[in-house]
Amino acid sequence: MNTAQNTQPAAQLISGTPLAGRVAVVTGASSGIGEATALRFAELGAKVALVARRGDRLNQVEDRIRAGGGSALALPTDVTDRAAVLAAADRVADELGRVDLVFANAGVQLISGITDLAAEDWDAQIDLNVKGVMNTVQAFVPSLESAAADGRSADLVMTSSIAAVRILEGFQVYSATKAYVTQLSKLLRTELGRKKIRVATIEPGMVDTELPDHVTDPAASKLMADLIDQIDVLSSADVAETVAFMSAVPKHVNLTEITILPTEQII
Repeated sequence: MNTAQNTQPAAQLISGTPLAGRVAVVTGASSGIGEATALRFAELGAKVALVARRGDRLNQVEDRIRAGGGSALALPTDVTDRAAVLAAADRVADELGRVDLVFANAGVQLISGITDLAAEDWDAQIDLNVKGVMNTVQAFVPSLESAAADGRSADLVMTSSIAAVRILEGFQVYSATKAYVTQLSKLLRTELGRKKIRVATIEPGMVDTELPDHVTDPAASKLMADLIDQIDVLSSADVAETVAFMSAVPKHVNLTEITILPTEQII
């Protein structure tokens, strides 16, 4: 679940360059949690491939990283297009090197009651939140396997949501797609953990992103508006710092599932 208007600054708890020498891929990197995480990865020393559909926004993120002395590659890509994601993976390998950190973050939230029969919204969420994640896994897990086999840290972190495990009216299809991500992470961990690849999910609550801009259901919009009037929500940078920490801990440590909420959020 996401909303807007947090005024609290994000604390940066990690210092130095613990991600130096690593090559990261961030999907959904043109805004919100993806953008903030890409910027933080770069600050901490990683080379970062920026993946999202909006090329103009990606170029701005790339410019910010390079202006700060970091290394970034903007790759306008629709992650629902498997061939395009595989082509992007080839470019990352050629231009940045072998990927050892993947943040599969791209997603969309379209809220409506099931009896509204908003089939186009269902398809959009399933295509991006489920198929987009699977395309990302297909494209980059081989690189993670190679990195882990060479004794390097190897991370696959996926963005789920508290909606995956809570009953929220109107969130039926969105919640189901995020439940898929959470369960997929658990199952991939049983296979890839044996190969020394860390698989983890982060499940945010109320975050200041643009996802709610897509919400047209009046009840869901009111829920978000009411909550934002009552509590201080998370910023994208808060989530980014958490993902960075998950990726920076020693490689034998896996923070497998982290739920991150505003202190006052109780639903």
